[in-house]
Amino acid sequence: MEYLNERVAYLRGLVDGLGIDDNTKEGKVLLAIIDVLEDFADAVNDLEESQSDLDAYVDAIDEDLSDVEDEIYDNDEEDEYEDEYDDEYDDEYDDEEYVEAECPHCHMLMSVERELLGDKNTELVCPHCNKTVEVKDIKVLEEDNED
Repeated sequence: MEYLNERVAYLRGLVDGLGIDDNTKEGKVLLAIIDVLEDFADAVNDLEESQSDLDAYVDAIDEDLSDVEDEIYDNDEEDEYEDEYDDEYDDEYDDEEYVEAECPHCHMLMSVERELLGDKNTELVCPHCNKTVEVKDIKVLEEDNED
């Protein structure tokens, strides 16, 4: 942003060319404004330079981190196995239906398998308060009608 310094220098040249005197009130104000503008232009230039240095530094760190990740995690066979395992896991549990239920003790929501609700003698443990809850005491929240 070197152009800011050029524009301030142009303004200073205009003030000097007009013969504005620093002994008048208006002259003092104009010269003080130009001095402040120079300070702002210098500060912006310094910030731009610092930002550029930081960008270069972050890019270097990013490249180094990428190299480290490649060294540590560069095992395509494991990645393929993990992807297959994740897909199988997702497929296995997509078929199970869960319902939202409210714990009678802490009133927090928890997910319960729909088929467990059929057996009223089943007991569960609330994941929030860790108290034993009988299925018959669980309040099931609104279910989607999937008829």
